[in-house]
This record gives sequence, structure tokens and C-alpha cells, in this order.
Amino acid sequence: MKEYKARIADKILSRRLKSVGAVLIQGPKWCGKTTTAEQQAQSVVYMDDPELIAQNIELAKLSPKNLLAGATPRLIDEWQLAPQLWDAARFEIDHRDGLGQFIFTGSAVPADNSNIHHTGTGRFSWLTMRTMSLSESGDSSNEVSLKDLFDHPNLDIFATNNHNIDDIAWLICRGGWPKATIVDKEVALDMAYSYYEAVVNTDISRIDNVNRDAEKAKRILRSLARNQCTQVAINTICADIENNDTTPTNRITVASYIDALKKIFVLEDSAAWNPNLRSKTAIRTSDTRYFSDPSIGVAALGIGPKDLINDLNTMGLFFESMCIRDLRVYADALNGTVYHYRDGNGLECDAVIHLRDGSYGLIEIKLGGEENINDGAKNLLSLASKIDSSKMKSPAFLMVITGVSKYAIRREDGVYVVPVGCLKE
Repeated sequence: MKEYKARIADKILSRRLKSVGAVLIQGPKWCGKTTTAEQQAQSVVYMDDPELIAQNIELAKLSPKNLLAGATPRLIDEWQLAPQLWDAARFEIDHRDGLGQFIFTGSAVPADNSNIHHTGTGRFSWLTMRTMSLSESGDSSNEVSLKDLFDHPNLDIFATNNHNIDDIAWLICRGGWPKATIVDKEVALDMAYSYYEAVVNTDISRIDNVNRDAEKAKRILRSLARNQCTQVAINTICADIENNDTTPTNRITVASYIDALKKIFVLEDSAAWNPNLRSKTAIRTSDTRYFSDPSIGVAALGIGPKDLINDLNTMGLFFESMCIRDLRVYADALNGTVYHYRDGNGLECDAVIHLRDGSYGLIEIKLGGEENINDGAKNLLSLASKIDSSKMKSPAFLMVITGVSKYAIRREDGVYVVPVGCLKE
């Protein structure tokens, strides 16, 4: 049996199966959804099995109940190929005695929702899986726990970071694709490019059966890669494309491509955080654009680790994208959500992890450099001072995540400095 690297989603899935009738695991292709689901499933039907796909889809139309029969939890892999299975599963859940009946996995939302008549409320739980965090892939020392920072205010920490600038550049370009973490370094860097080619050549069109131009998809992805980690508008992306192309760019067309990329989980934007502030400050509410894995943007630009090191400004953006991916994975384990903060006065916070109980942590992301870290800490302290603690909790912690700092420490001003290679959930 092939080796299985434990995922943070394992515990989340186990817990969800004890509370609802079915769990839908969604996320980008190759991120490990099926393999993770297989660890807990007692039976399985692979809807996209090349030898059975036509029969499976036809059976789903004629008698979906037969596809759902089997030991539970029963895994329905790539369920979106037969959306009518959703209502059939909901019916089975209502008429069976027991929780944890089904695990659905999907690397895209259904192209046609007309056969879905029920939202699944109370029967389904949604679990978003992402590519591997550094903790899951074995590239973090796991010495600093995000949960501990929430649970223990003013916690003293100390850890040593073993990653240098070359390591960080390579980890960004490799990405968190599970198979890339178990092959030789040279081969590992090819996997993100393979994913990227599949996206532009087939996946972006298969999502809703709309024939999209691969070259246009590439230009849009390149523009998104150049503008990642920002609140870039579609008009700006159009202008960026037109600067490198003589053909006029249609805003509606670009918007449809971006929507398709979100539906196949290539892009995962970050919503704005809206705290209670002591003063009236205009908060910028546009989403910040991120790739679900930083290596996708690397492939879109056609670059590698050495290129990043030669352009540290660009590398800083890709580093932020990698850290946001990891924070999202860790936040899921804590029942939290990752937001960003920007206001009209230029004050920003790269990540805000907000938990269900109202606790939150403020985070700045800096590749390295003492001056950059000091600037990040200054921003965090400034934002914390503006929050109205009579209307909401004070932040549980302030943290600057770095790439190449040698140590994880708590500064005299209370701000944590934590290398991403020391962090875990």
C-alpha cells in the first residue's frame, strides 16, 4: 500500500461524519481529496472511472439509489459528474438511521445545477481541502502552534528555523501537491506546470462545457500572477492583458474566465475583515486575489526558484500566497476563517484569523529583513490600538510570519516573529 501522509483534514472529516449525514470535500485537483476520503470510506464509487463513466452517469439518471448502496461511509468520487446524486443522497440520509452515510468529493462545482433541488442544509457539511501546508508535507519543524497562541495569551515561544532563502524559493515553486512531496526535487518542480497546462487546455472549459481559449486563459493567469495578493479589479487585469496583446480585451469575457477558475479552485480570494474601530475609518471591502497554491502562479509566469531569488519583490508576493495557503489549512482545524484588512488610510494586515468564538489574531507576512519585520510589527500594533475593545475582543496575538528569520520569538512589544517553517495548526 502506498504511504499516506496524514492531513489536517483527516480529523476534520472524522468529526464532521459524526455530526451530519454526508460531507462534501471540495478543492483543486491533485490536492489529495480522494486519498483522504479513502482513509475513512468503507465503500466507494469512482464516477470518473474511464471504463464506467458513461454507465455511472446513466445509472445516476435512472436509479441513483443503486450508486449510493454500499457500506458506509460510502465515497462518491467526482460527484459533480452526476449532480442528481445530491438530492438522492439527501433523500437516503432522511430515510436511513445514522450519521456519516456519505463522503462526496469534487474538484469542480457542477456544470449544471438544474437537477439539484435541495441545498443540503442539515444533511451535508462542506469541507474545503487545499494543497499540503508545510506542516503536512514535513517542511515545518512544527514547534509553534497556532492553537497555543490562541489558547495562551502572552505565551513565550522559541524555535529555530532551518530554511534559507533557497529553500523557501523551492518550496514556493514546488507547491503543496502531495505527489510532489515524495518525488525527486527535479521532478517535483514539473508537477505544478503539469497542473497549469491541464487547467488552461481542458479544465477551464470542462467546468461548464464552454469552449475557452487556452492562450487567453494563460494571459489572464499571468496577469493574476503579477497582481496576486492585491485587490486588483477586472478592469486592471484587462488593461494588463492589453498592454501585452494587440487584441481588445472584453471585461465580461475576463470575468467569466476568472469565475471558471474559481469554480475549479485555482483561485481562492480572501474577503475583507470588518472590525469595530474606535474611529470612523473607510475599510476597503474588495477581495484580495490569491492562487489556491503559489506554484500555479509560478507556472503561469514560467519561472523557477532562481528567478524568484533574483526578484525579491516578486518572491515576497509568492511567499505571502504560500503563507495564506498554510494559514487557511491551519485555521480550518481551529474552526476559523482567514481574512485580510485594508483601510482608506493605507493601514493593512495581510491576514486575520477569526475563530467562531470571536477570538482573532492579526498577522503580517514578511519574507525577511529586520526593517521589514519592524514595519510589520508597527502596522499590527497600530491596527490593534484602533480596535474598540468595548465592542469586540482584543486580538489574541499579533504575529509577523517570516521566511528566513532564524528564530521564532516573542518580542518585547509582544509581537511574535515566527518563521513559516516552524508553524503548525
